[in-house]
Amino acid sequence: MKRVLSGIQPTGGVHLGNYFGAFRNWVSDQHDTDAFFCIVDLHALTVDHDPAQLARTTLEMATMFLAVGLDPSACTLFVQSHVLQHTALTWLLECTASFGELSRMTQFKDKGKGRESVSAGLFTYPVLMAADILAYDTDSVPVGHDQKQHLELARNIAIRFNGRYGDTFKVPQPDIPKVGARIMDLQDPTSKMSKSSKSEQGLIYLLDDPATIEKKIKRAVTDAEPEVRFDPESKPGVSNLLTLLAAATDKTPDDAAKGLVNYGSLKHSAAEAIIEMVRPIQERYRQLSADTSEVSRLLANGAQKASEIAEATVRRAGDAVGLLPKSF
Repeated sequence: MKRVLSGIQPTGGVHLGNYFGAFRNWVSDQHDTDAFFCIVDLHALTVDHDPAQLARTTLEMATMFLAVGLDPSACTLFVQSHVLQHTALTWLLECTASFGELSRMTQFKDKGKGRESVSAGLFTYPVLMAADILAYDTDSVPVGHDQKQHLELARNIAIRFNGRYGDTFKVPQPDIPKVGARIMDLQDPTSKMSKSSKSEQGLIYLLDDPATIEKKIKRAVTDAEPEVRFDPESKPGVSNLLTLLAAATDKTPDDAAKGLVNYGSLKHSAAEAIIEMVRPIQERYRQLSADTSEVSRLLANGAQKASEIAEATVRRAGDAVGLLPKSF
């Protein structure tokens, strides 16, 4: 069975863009692959953060993983920092990566632009990402456009390491994920739904209450022409609402538009469908939040399994570069 790995930072709050773009695919794919899903909390340390908030949002993200349907008996769920082999392997890979290729990483340039001080971690975190991938003999990594450069770096490091020290790492392949619904900002339907949105009114979170969801949908941008039809180029706002309705009801946007006579009926149907879709997720989240010890137990189990696999990789890599093997 093909082994895949996906990770997400615990930035707090999972919105519909995250759910339809990634999480729902993860839930369906976990039974067809040897899937590893990781909350990459170490990556969150590369920028200023609130320690208490990081701990809280990490647990909340783990709880959401379970609430949306990820099953620890079908996949491996863990927190990155709970598997110490990630950082151990990172050093070996940093000694293989070059300063030049790291300095060309566009995300480093974007995130560091205009800042007086930039952490060394922000510069080297693509190598930590490579360690995340290579530690598990990962066959393929689902990547979007913004992560292609980082996966290519991981591949280059693995190939270079293998060339210098012998066949050590499996070279991962990019995996173009199944096309999920592309959810746009409700207030700016030309931009993806994102936590960096200028207004919270543009996002719908999985934990938003029904009244909030309905309010945000009612305020969503449409256009002056009254016809309800799927036409992303000339009617981006209406098309975004149809995409939401279609994704929530397992229809195509064109089918979702049938029978809708005006924007009022479209917004009512979209709000109703989304509220109904998130209801069981919210109920499961509340149940899990009432017993966080169970969430922690499941994370510990996942970290134990992940550690055993990653430890074998670290030992193999250490042997390859000439580190004296541990005798204890």
